Amino acid sequence: MIQDLFTLFAVFIAVFLFGMTIMRTGLANMTGEKFKKLLLQMTDSPWKGLLVGTIVTAILQSSSAVMIMTVGLVAAGYITFKQSIGIILGTNIGTVLTTEIIAFDLSALIFPLLLLGILFLVINKHLTYCLGCISFGLGCIFVAMQGLEKLAYPLASLPFAHSFFELTNENQLLGVGVGTALSAIIQSSTATTAITMGFMNENMLALHAGIAIMLGANIGTCFTAFLASVGSNHAAKLVAFAHIWLNIIGVLLFLPFVEWLSSISSSLTSIPNLQLAHASTIFNIICSLVVLPFVGWFAKMITKIHGQPSS
Repeated sequence: MIQDLFTLFAVFIAVFLFGMTIMRTGLANMTGEKFKKLLLQMTDSPWKGLLVGTIVTAILQSSSAVMIMTVGLVAAGYITFKQSIGIILGTNIGTVLTTEIIAFDLSALIFPLLLLGILFLVINKHLTYCLGCISFGLGCIFVAMQGLEKLAYPLASLPFAHSFFELTNENQLLGVGVGTALSAIIQSSTATTAITMGFMNENMLALHAGIAIMLGANIGTCFTAFLASVGSNHAAKLVAFAHIWLNIIGVLLFLPFVEWLSSISSSLTSIPNLQLAHASTIFNIICSLVVLPFVGWFAKMITKIHGQPSS
């Protein structure tokens, strides 16, 4: 019984990640090169970098993909490490769009999205192929969300899982650790948030515990950019270090205000999914806008800690 539950849990996570990958493939094939040029042309100021990073991430539905792209551009010398910081701040804002989308109950659209996706995929044209990937990917994501939500109660009713959730509800640092580890392992902060939403809907996780896991997921997602920088020049590694430090500092600064964030999110909606999505949006927007005026100082701090990029 327990093995079956965890097998299904792993399957739904795999379906979610598969859907995200397929959707991103369609979006990237349709717009990837255009956005790479946009990153090159509009990063001469932190404000422009933030705007471009937000737009590109919101459309490509992947902060990790944009971070990998940014690491590559810095490694190739097209943009400087300092220029990349604005983009990093933008990716943190742009990624919340996905969280807001999956928070809504769109299960009625699953069959039409999957059917439309299959129909478009068999048409031998570039645009319809891309649209098919997007539609089919979204369908898979909503299938996984529905499955994770239905599995939440039987999983949480297991004795050791119930004890674990009680500990997470009482200890915010444990929640941050869980979010960090899970996001680093499955390489997706969005998937980690989706899993958390499932348990929140069944009242197994309190909102403040869900927020703590969401904060940790923001740290764990930095692992992807760090892996992308391995083997690159020092300037590219600085991009990954900056991403890590930004999220760690943001989480540490927000930890004392988790209850405040819970209160604000609860006042906006009574739906647990949307409460967590709104909390993620508020956190990422505030953190990025607070750091934006101090990009120069932050770049100096990173180079002081990790060394200057080679000329």
